Amino acid sequence: MRDQILKLQEASAALEPNAQTRAAWTGAVHKYAEEFIDQIDQLNAYDPGDGKEVLDLPFGEKGHAMEDILQTLKKGMDRAGINPASGGHLGYIPGGGIYPSALGDYLAAVTNRYAGIFFANPGAVRIENALIRWMCDMIGYPEGSLGNLSSGGSIANLIAITAARDWKEIKSRDVENAVIYLTEQVHHCVHKAIRIAGLAEAQVRYIPMDNAFRMDADLLKKQVAEDLTAGHRPFMIVASAGTTDTGAIDPLDKIADIAEANDLWLHIDAAYGGFFMLLDDLKDCFRGIERSDSLAIDPHKGLFLAYGLGAVLVKNVEALQRTHFYRASYMQDAAANGYEGNPADLSPELTKHFRGLRMWMALQLFGTEPFVACLKEKHLLARYFHQEIQKLGFEVGPSPDLSVLIYRYVPKDGDADAFNQNLVEKIREDGRLFVSSTTIHGQFWIRLAVLSFRTKLWHIDLLLEMLGEEVD
Repeated sequence: MRDQILKLQEASAALEPNAQTRAAWTGAVHKYAEEFIDQIDQLNAYDPGDGKEVLDLPFGEKGHAMEDILQTLKKGMDRAGINPASGGHLGYIPGGGIYPSALGDYLAAVTNRYAGIFFANPGAVRIENALIRWMCDMIGYPEGSLGNLSSGGSIANLIAITAARDWKEIKSRDVENAVIYLTEQVHHCVHKAIRIAGLAEAQVRYIPMDNAFRMDADLLKKQVAEDLTAGHRPFMIVASAGTTDTGAIDPLDKIADIAEANDLWLHIDAAYGGFFMLLDDLKDCFRGIERSDSLAIDPHKGLFLAYGLGAVLVKNVEALQRTHFYRASYMQDAAANGYEGNPADLSPELTKHFRGLRMWMALQLFGTEPFVACLKEKHLLARYFHQEIQKLGFEVGPSPDLSVLIYRYVPKDGDADAFNQNLVEKIREDGRLFVSSTTIHGQFWIRLAVLSFRTKLWHIDLLLEMLGEEVD
């Protein structure tokens, strides 16, 4: 058996390449990355293609050369579909990708630190919890609040909704009578979370909105009263601080009044909009956000990090722990060696990526000043576009609260929806910019979502020019 082990040891040694090989691989990857960044303004925001080139390298007993691997990625991954790293990505909610987030991920992967349990790596857990507390302070949550760094807003919303369900003691027998309040503009991941949390049969009330697509707080108050009179069991309100379709912020302070008066859990989805709170002149738009029980916010959106970093913030850490805590017998050593808000006790994840290092690295290198400037720039770019697109004869939705807005052109003849859909397709065919669309009240609208840190004034001017040419 010893001989067999030694033979396998020799074969498996390939998994620990020597310094020369590591340097060659790292150098090739670094060169590829630098070329990608240097050419970013010349690369399309959208390219047709199905990415089938990535299948050209089959999995087998023998590996492939790094050069072949990178060329395959260039053809099949970086030249097909949406390019979220492009400043021309003006659709959906753009991701970020600032350079330090890659460095943080690189170090997290090389050191392979485990950030789920304090005993396993106190420093990693302290880093992640420090980031969460920084965000709690930004929101205005009291000392003692905490939360979890998730993969994105979908899991963040799920964590909060399950905690609300359990804290309000909504058992299976109660679900059909339980009531959740939201609007038609709430992000679809909230609906998924409600279903996954076993609340699909709950009473979901869609509260009407005002002309700016914000929840009507007076109608919410009326609906809650009607449900209580009817013997239902209201337990949660889901408000939005920056909807995906229009960027609207619900009247959070008024909604918080209703939640407190009726002992309802108030959860706010601020995945897209939350970090705009860093702007002094937008703070009033978020008044009341600090009164919520929980909140979802995505650093990979508002802090321009690479995809894969969201956060859930919760005032009542006991509620979060009640839902997610579990201690197996094989983890008795960890339980006996300290606790500092174990992330694994506050989320569904036990094994988790040390995703906080990408955010910590960026904040340590830059400070908050350039993030604030960049968010302000995006807000003004959206307002500028809203102003200028009307000069071309386009209809617009509400003036942007943040950096998302809707617009459409109504031709004198023909179907307006078909005309605007054709506009979207022409922008994509050109490839320099990417825009997306939505349907509101049965009408087709084009969306502008300005959140890529690389989006500049010339991108917006280019879109205005291209749209102007189509409607002359």
